[in-house]
Amino acid sequence: MRHGKKFNHLSRTASHRAAMLSNMSVSLIMHKRITTTLAKAKALKKYIEPLITKSKKDTTNSRRVVFSKLQDKYAVTELFQEISQKVADRPGGYTRIIKTGFRPSDGAEMCFIELVDYDENMAKTKKATRRTRRSKKAAESAPEAAASEAVAEEVKAVTEEAPAAAEEVAEEAQA
Repeated sequence: MRHGKKFNHLSRTASHRAAMLSNMSVSLIMHKRITTTLAKAKALKKYIEPLITKSKKDTTNSRRVVFSKLQDKYAVTELFQEISQKVADRPGGYTRIIKTGFRPSDGAEMCFIELVDYDENMAKTKKATRRTRRSKKAAESAPEAAASEAVAEEVKAVTEEAPAAAEEVAEEAQA
């Protein structure tokens, strides 16, 4: 009986699976984001998160334990010097899985797996807000209206001083 055995074997032998997860971990550490199938990404997440947690304590023993799993000294150095500094205050959840659709050839579900603190695109975007049904007048809310009023006041002030400068400010406001 297989009660409580929830480990995904990924249709591989134990040695093949260990080597694959080790190689994927090294790639993720070096490149900060990799594309793979959803099943492999979920297995990789369970494999690499404890290694990142262990890298927070820079001791000889923790380096040896991580090196025994990764077998790449450059990845271990990167993990202990850069990544552990960035995730020092994070209590867990160092990776993010983003689904990207299905692979055309065999229909496997594909995804990105990335280190959370290294994603510049997600850091720059605003958080999603609730969508509401507003009228067009309400859509032109206070920030936009205030900005247009400020530009109008600036154009008015400049027109009183110099007509040539007023044309430049008006052109900048339109652009």
